[in-house]
Amino acid sequence: MIQVKSRTFNNRDKKWLREMCHKQGHKKNNMQSHSEKSCKIWSSAGSDPVVQRGSTFQVYCTFNCKCKRIMYETIHDTYEQQPVEVFNSTTLYRNVENITEDRTYSCKCNKCTPALDSCGLDITTGYPPEIPQNITCIQNVIDGEVGHVKCTWKSGRATELDDDPKLWVRENHIAVPVSYKGSNGESNLLSAVFKVSSSVQVISVWVNVSNQLGTAASTVVSFTLADIDSREYFSSADSLSIPSAPTVRPSPPVLDKVACRSRDCLINVGQSNRTQHLQIQYQTEQGAWITHSDTSGQMNLLRVQSVSSLEPYRLYYFRARVKLSTGLWSQWSTSISNWTQEEGPNKELDVWLAESSSEMASTTVYWKKLDDISAGGKIVRYLVKVHCLDTGLIVTKNLSADATNSSIQSCSKCNITVFACNSKGMSPPAIISMLQKTGQPPQDVRVKVSNRTVSISWTKPETTLRPDGYLVEWYPEGQQLRDLQWLKLSQNSHHAVITDVKPFHCYEGAVYALYKNSIGRARFSSVSTLESAPVSGPSVQEMVEGNVLTVTWTEIPNGQRGGCISNYTIKIKDTKDSKVRYSDPIPASKRMHTIKSLPPAAYSLSMTAWTSQGEGPDSEIVRFVIQAQSHTVLILCIVLPFLMVLCCLSQMSAMQQRFCVCFHRLMPDVVPDPANSKWAKECIAEKGKRGKITLQPQLSSSREEEEPIIVDIEELSRESSSSSSPGVTTQDVSSDLLQPSLSPGVKPATLLYPLTSYIKSFSHDSDSSDNTHSSQETSTTVDYISSHGLANEIEEEDEEFMDVQDFFPSHSAFMDPQVFLGNLTLDVVKIDCSNLLENT
Repeated sequence: MIQVKSRTFNNRDKKWLREMCHKQGHKKNNMQSHSEKSCKIWSSAGSDPVVQRGSTFQVYCTFNCKCKRIMYETIHDTYEQQPVEVFNSTTLYRNVENITEDRTYSCKCNKCTPALDSCGLDITTGYPPEIPQNITCIQNVIDGEVGHVKCTWKSGRATELDDDPKLWVRENHIAVPVSYKGSNGESNLLSAVFKVSSSVQVISVWVNVSNQLGTAASTVVSFTLADIDSREYFSSADSLSIPSAPTVRPSPPVLDKVACRSRDCLINVGQSNRTQHLQIQYQTEQGAWITHSDTSGQMNLLRVQSVSSLEPYRLYYFRARVKLSTGLWSQWSTSISNWTQEEGPNKELDVWLAESSSEMASTTVYWKKLDDISAGGKIVRYLVKVHCLDTGLIVTKNLSADATNSSIQSCSKCNITVFACNSKGMSPPAIISMLQKTGQPPQDVRVKVSNRTVSISWTKPETTLRPDGYLVEWYPEGQQLRDLQWLKLSQNSHHAVITDVKPFHCYEGAVYALYKNSIGRARFSSVSTLESAPVSGPSVQEMVEGNVLTVTWTEIPNGQRGGCISNYTIKIKDTKDSKVRYSDPIPASKRMHTIKSLPPAAYSLSMTAWTSQGEGPDSEIVRFVIQAQSHTVLILCIVLPFLMVLCCLSQMSAMQQRFCVCFHRLMPDVVPDPANSKWAKECIAEKGKRGKITLQPQLSSSREEEEPIIVDIEELSRESSSSSSPGVTTQDVSSDLLQPSLSPGVKPATLLYPLTSYIKSFSHDSDSSDNTHSSQETSTTVDYISSHGLANEIEEEDEEFMDVQDFFPSHSAFMDPQVFLGNLTLDVVKIDCSNLLENT
């Protein structure tokens, strides 16, 4: 058993392997019959299985027996069956289009009797060689003897095939050319080395390259070796004509040192040969090379060259090359670099003022940083001076090199001066007045948006005084103090183009006419280069008071607005019936909206913003509830203070009399009948003495009786009176109750009627609330409970009545005892409320 180590085959190995296979196949064919191969395979590209990449051809298979015929294709070890076309009864073929990689094709005949071997074909791809370029030959002379000559050339792109590069050399135009094998070098260069004798005057060289797909030859280059020592010869293959003069190229120079001042640099240039021409180039880090030539004609090996017209504080790179009186320039030397020194800034700052803040009473001064040329060096700080013209006071502020603005206390008559400082000095002063008078503004300001630029135009102010210049300022909406930008223009300018604006941002600004002691301003707003619908909604807050909803919100961040907001919409949804209410469009300048008369319910609220391109998404949902209003609370708030005032007024005797008069007029016209009272019946039962009690058969319907009703009452003893009403004497009886009812024969000091206080018994009343005379009959009995009977009947009354009795204070106006003397008329029996609250 033979083991074969795996290896990578190159094109030469593959060619050898194919030859060996053909030899083995030939030997086998001599030993076996031709029928032992099932097919024959070939391509239309030719007998050599090497094709140029991108070619199109056909692969044919002719089979020797009838069977199932199959063609396979192998690409990078991937073995796949391919569709084929029928050429004739024994031949199939496949179209191969735009081939880019090496492939293997094989044909197989299944179920062939007897079984025969399949056939295959390897296709190799590549490129023909390109013409060699840039042939360069260098001769070394050692001790006056000619040494070796080395020629190099550029081979072109890789062909992916076995190339055979050769350098052909002919001496003195008559000798037979000799070839030298080329070898690979750096940067896609090939080279060959040959030796020449000192007797050779002229040498001609060219390069020939060949592979399986073709041959390419360079142009013939001829040069002479006379009076040359250690020189380089060069000829470009771009020129097809043979140079008539020697093409000599010296070695490149060496730059030793560069010493710089602020505007020029001195460079040491060293050479191995004395050359006549020197050329120096310099550049900045981002600039192009600038050529500076020396025409002094010096032939020294060490030369000091000055390069002027440089800018301060810049990093410069330098390189040089040399040339003999004839021939070619040498290669460029290795570059060397150094910084020029600093100078003080040579230009004043561009300054401008933002509007004063009414809350902070301050003004912000802005400035633009100087460019590298104007700065003259590295800016280390800024100096701001505020000069008050009224007092002469000067306030100075030192700011860092990163500062671009400074906030200053507002002043009615002040000038602001700003300086930029580096290590060599300060810039010229930039002066601006803090508060200037109002002048005539520019007229007819128009803003036009095109793609990502904003064009602003205006006409001159309507005044005979011509402005000294104009200024255009712009900034993202609402961000003047943070992102203010401006552009100063001459007095003849009436147009400005702004390019540094962000798409989908909303801008505003103004155009200023600048006079010597005044300024005129014309504003513009809602400017956007590109717009879309907002990408988010505003941040919403709500406040509910009763049925009134107040909604406040904050602005959408400028980068999420999609342009300029045109209006807002508030959406309120009733969570119960899912009904949505939309507010009217709210102007973009507002930040608060009030909605009144919302019905009691639970709601959810959201808000959207609009641009010219449509509506943005809803904001975060805010939930709130409108509560039903309570009338009970409102009534109590009104009634309770009124009752408290009544209680306070009831303690005053004058007010008590007024209340009684009012209550007297509100009492019903029915007069109680004392003859049917419990007191009268008890008196008869105890003493057997009863007077005549005569009642009117009918009561008048008018408020006053036509005739007084006289009731004869028998006089009781003092003891009886005392027992009925203990603690009450005749001095306690009101004189208003004594005088009107006395008979002529009765003494005023005698108590004609026992002291009593009565309470109407509701148990004997009808359920009807009608107390008019027409609704009552003469037989109606009204019971009265005397004060002396209360003590005996407490046990018979229920607890509820006792609670009612205890509710009234012992000195209440309704519980004071009443005294009746002599003949008692019904007028006297009526309750007189004039002294109801006298004892309270």
